[in-house]
Amino acid sequence: MTEQPGSGVTSDDKLWAAIGYPIPILPIIALLMEEKKKRPFIKFHAVQSLILNVVLWIVMFVLAITVVGAICAPIVWLVTLWPAIDSYKGNYTEIPVITKFMKNQGWA
Repeated sequence: MTEQPGSGVTSDDKLWAAIGYPIPILPIIALLMEEKKKRPFIKFHAVQSLILNVVLWIVMFVLAITVVGAICAPIVWLVTLWPAIDSYKGNYTEIPVITKFMKNQGWA
């Protein structure tokens, strides 16, 4: 988790990045808005939150097949709160496998 000093991260950037993790439709909206997708901080977190949410939805689907799925699925969603809080602090949150995959693909 590193913060890019002097990168010009605004409070609006932090807000868009933070709410994109628990509400997965917002990163899609941010990437479709021309002025938002040009902001590196928003783009980084929007792409990362989309990947994280896809992974979490797959995990929740697998859990839903089992008997404990109804209990565990909401708990899995709580994972999104850690990067949301960290990005609201202005950090480029590093999620171990997802961030490396995203950077290798050239998406951020």
